[in-house]
Amino acid sequence: MVKKVLAKSYVYIILFLMYLPVFLLIVFSFTDSDSVGIWNGFTFKLYGDLFQNKELMQAVLNTLLVAFVSAIISTIIGTLGAIGAYYSRKRARKFLEGITQLPIVNAEIVMALSLAVLFVALSIPFTFFILVVGHVVLTVAFVYLSVKPRLVQMDPNIYEAALDLGATPRNALYRVVIPEILPGIISGFMLSLTLSLDDFVITQYLKEPSFETISTYIQKILAKHPVPPEVRALTTFIFLIAVIVVIVNNLTAKKKQKSFKMQEGSK
Repeated sequence: MVKKVLAKSYVYIILFLMYLPVFLLIVFSFTDSDSVGIWNGFTFKLYGDLFQNKELMQAVLNTLLVAFVSAIISTIIGTLGAIGAYYSRKRARKFLEGITQLPIVNAEIVMALSLAVLFVALSIPFTFFILVVGHVVLTVAFVYLSVKPRLVQMDPNIYEAALDLGATPRNALYRVVIPEILPGIISGFMLSLTLSLDDFVITQYLKEPSFETISTYIQKILAKHPVPPEVRALTTFIFLIAVIVVIVNNLTAKKKQKSFKMQEGSK
């Protein structure tokens, strides 16, 4: 009994310390004071200022654009790589898995600096395409690791059965393999999207000077001025979107679990 109480208390304390700064920003997003800690009365002024701040809104759009483009590319490459490695010979599969894990083991600053030096040596200018390449290098390994367990759990006989029934390898891939591993593909996409949205180091090294994301914009502002108060409103929006996504995901998972239990009960 005592161990359970201590364990729960420990978890609650950690969660409280993790989310306290976020809740503090959310509370002070409803006042128009320039700094956190000063309450000037309840108002939605910062939310109006948020959409009027053209530089910040452009940074938000740039962040979303880079994140979605790189996540889509990473999902395609990571999924095809996982399928190819899974159906490869043992030596080739181990080699591919080892290469794939390098971006995860390496520090992000190492990847960012290496890519920057490479593109400078090749006289390639830093453009939007180069920035997307950097984000793909960062996230593609996580897509691979999300898809691989689904391939291992999949019954290998269904692919061979599709071939025996007259399907071409391409049709068997699209109609049999991909539907079976779709949850892993979606998980990999969401993970790569989150990592790209959160990235600062690779973006800072590979972006063109006039291109700003949320993280680089705030870093640039911090170097000269205090953080604009409307950033607190942006933090509230980001947090609420994350909470909504988690709730929807949990509800969807519960519905699938209930339907699965009902199907098993009917059998």
